[in-house]
Amino acid sequence: MAFPKDGDEGIFYVLLVRKVKVAFSFLFLITVAGTAGYHFLEGWSLTNSFYATIVTLGTVGFGDFYPVTSGGKVFAIFIIVFGVGTMAYTFAVIMETFMEGRLRKILGRGKLEKRIEKMKNHYIICGCGKIGRLICVELAHEKVEFVIVENNPEVIQAIEDNEFAYINGSAAEDKTLLAAGIKRAKGVICALPTDADNLYVVLAARELNPEIYILSRFEDNASERRLINAGADRVISPYRVGGMRMSQAILRPAMLDFIEITTRGESLALRMEEVDVCKDSPIVGKNLEESGLRKTYGLIVVAIKKESGQMVFNPMASYVIESGDKLITLGEEENLVKFSGICQV
Repeated sequence: MAFPKDGDEGIFYVLLVRKVKVAFSFLFLITVAGTAGYHFLEGWSLTNSFYATIVTLGTVGFGDFYPVTSGGKVFAIFIIVFGVGTMAYTFAVIMETFMEGRLRKILGRGKLEKRIEKMKNHYIICGCGKIGRLICVELAHEKVEFVIVENNPEVIQAIEDNEFAYINGSAAEDKTLLAAGIKRAKGVICALPTDADNLYVVLAARELNPEIYILSRFEDNASERRLINAGADRVISPYRVGGMRMSQAILRPAMLDFIEITTRGESLALRMEEVDVCKDSPIVGKNLEESGLRKTYGLIVVAIKKESGQMVFNPMASYVIESGDKLITLGEEENLVKFSGICQV
């Protein structure tokens, strides 16, 4: 894992790289000088001269090549004094680099664990494949806290590059889910490649936290019922959703464009959001007209999901808002944020 390159850590990284370059530069010069010196002073071949230099720097001393002339002996003393010191310094710099890298990785892991321990009402993403990556990008865009559970080294490297919080382990193990903070989490998203793996995670997650919201992907139609029976609140087939969207792009392209514009957040002029109404909200007990939702905020209520799960589509102005209602509203993002603040007082 690369060293961070900003602030004080960035300065340290630059100095450390410079020390490594200087050490290897001196070692290279000593090696070249030693080879040339032995070649010209003792008359050895370049191969034997290079071999004798390396043996001297390594303090091995086989004795098969040694200087016999006075000039060669003085030169050997020079190589021993300066060359062996340079070799030791280079080795020390390499060890320092290795140890600092390990230390920083350990410290970085400690910071990550503390970051995860502070999380509350976050989401746990089990599996960071194609589907998992898309989910992470969307959650990060919406500034929603999440922890990824993954054990593929290549995927973990990509996760680290994006500075996402993660746990290196199997989502099928209870200790991994506990380390990801499942007791404090708001939801678990099972995006593992096989239905069997997702089924096991659903069972484990429901056992560890009976109140947690569980969303799982599935591929085989027979797995849909099993996942729900195991405790998943909602299951989604990426292939089914993708097929439906592609068919809508052919049959009802204008409607699909409207849905994408209002749900993907690409337009600041129009946005569709789900707003939760808490029990202390001042709009509880008022009807939609009295809430000022349309007149004050310019919002349209497309549907309302009641706490019982019942859906009320295109509600009348006389509909009385209750605690626990989820209002599916459509309007400008700024007004949606203001109205959401009132609903969640």
